[in-house]
Amino acid sequence: MAESATDRALAAAAAPSRASPLNGLSRPLWVLFGLCVVLALGLRLPQLDRRPMHNDEAVNALKFKQLWEQGKYRYDPNEHHGPTLDYFALALGRLTRGPDFDHYTEARLRLETVLFGLGLVLVLPLLADALGRRATLWAALFTAVSPALVFYSRYFIHETLFVFFTLLALAAGWRYWRSRRFAWLALAAVALGLVIATKETFVITLGAAVCAVGLNQTWNRLLDASGPPVKAPPLKPAHLAAAFALCALVWAVFFSSFFTNPAGLLDSFRTFAPWISRAGGESPHVHPWYFYLHRLLWFHAGKGPVWTEAVVFVLALLGAASGFTRRRLGHGNASFVRFLACYTFLLTAFYSLLAYKTPWCLLSFWSGAVLLAGVGAAVLVRRARQWQGRAAWRLVLLAGAGYLGWQAWQLDTAYAADPRNPYVYAQTVPNLLELVGKIQAVTAASPDGRNTVIKVIAPEDDYWPLPWYLRSFKRVGWWNRIPSDPFAPIMVVSAQFNAQLDRAHTHLMVGYFELRPQVFLELYVQKDLWSAYLKQRPPQPEE
Repeated sequence: MAESATDRALAAAAAPSRASPLNGLSRPLWVLFGLCVVLALGLRLPQLDRRPMHNDEAVNALKFKQLWEQGKYRYDPNEHHGPTLDYFALALGRLTRGPDFDHYTEARLRLETVLFGLGLVLVLPLLADALGRRATLWAALFTAVSPALVFYSRYFIHETLFVFFTLLALAAGWRYWRSRRFAWLALAAVALGLVIATKETFVITLGAAVCAVGLNQTWNRLLDASGPPVKAPPLKPAHLAAAFALCALVWAVFFSSFFTNPAGLLDSFRTFAPWISRAGGESPHVHPWYFYLHRLLWFHAGKGPVWTEAVVFVLALLGAASGFTRRRLGHGNASFVRFLACYTFLLTAFYSLLAYKTPWCLLSFWSGAVLLAGVGAAVLVRRARQWQGRAAWRLVLLAGAGYLGWQAWQLDTAYAADPRNPYVYAQTVPNLLELVGKIQAVTAASPDGRNTVIKVIAPEDDYWPLPWYLRSFKRVGWWNRIPSDPFAPIMVVSAQFNAQLDRAHTHLMVGYFELRPQVFLELYVQKDLWSAYLKQRPPQPEE
């Protein structure tokens, strides 16, 4: 019986390849890929300190403080996610000779996630023979300009690290499947260990990947049941055992705080109890199933612009379909594209159906959609038979990418903390920086300076990120209700307490500031300190 084209394609996909994954990109493609890298950095790096710290960023920063100043880290199974964010911040701080924590800036902290966001582009050549060479280039462009990927790579939170380690594990796993070289499997194992050590939602990602492999293999068998079976070379048990050991070692190293906190290993399992409760709805972050798609595909709030990444969504559907039809994939691998399609769909469905939702969680499935969009873009160009048609489609796709890049820039500059931004969520209002500036100015007039006593009285969720902004003050106290003796030279009090502490006639309420939308703080200052402050700032004559 003659061998069919499908059989030959399957056999080629299954046969180990010793070629470098980077050999498939020609010099012009490398130049274009380099431009994508520059574009990715250009959208992520500027004005990193423009947006005030989100409360989650501030919590992470204060967690890092203990590691930076004392060399100590203890994993908390109830909050804060995994330890990789802190340890990689420590490594970056050491490499760049970071200052003392009081002089750490928002930009310095966020540089870590910028670099991992850039890594999402840099790792893509490892998939050049999986997605296809031109599809890889389109995927690099869309990764560089995707507003969601750009916006959250400028956040000092775990998600960008999580998505990067996941992509690295997938890419290295693919390279091992193609070559059977243990070095690739070792890299995949280390990357998977880092995924586990980054965020508890690794169980969702790992489950989706395993299910996608099963669905893809089932499709392969059903699709080609009439032809001779094609078997991939067997996996070596010794390789698998060593990879499992490497993955476990990475998990143990990070959760035990480099073997200084053995209890952290058990805590890495205990953490699922509180997180499962939140996932089931015991959380204020409960939203409808379309929460993510609403933000990604069509978001229009107030008089703001329309934000949409629909071009990525449509191209991702086209790319996924091409994996199942095996049409116009060029040098891409249909089996890998099908796996990626199943994996992305499963993640999208699970995160959409899960009651607990915060917008940055969408990165887990959207990163897969962006890769599929690269495949879809290459397929779309190949549909045109004449060079004029291909050129026209390339211009259309470049225009779509340009619009995505424009949105990414606007979201990171003019709309960085604006509630009309689809990716802003419980974001600190810039008005809080005026409160911080006022406190700094008033303490400059105090004989105690940075040692001036400051009392912050507010529910815990309603004073973050103030601990970050007041980190250089040495005598700051925190209360979640009005204490028996609330008075101090400076008091910051939640407006919901209706404290009216100026009725004591020893203090003045000198300002009303917004922390987050509809969350307000009052600033009280002792009268004599306020007078000293005013003496340093005489009124300016009117022109």
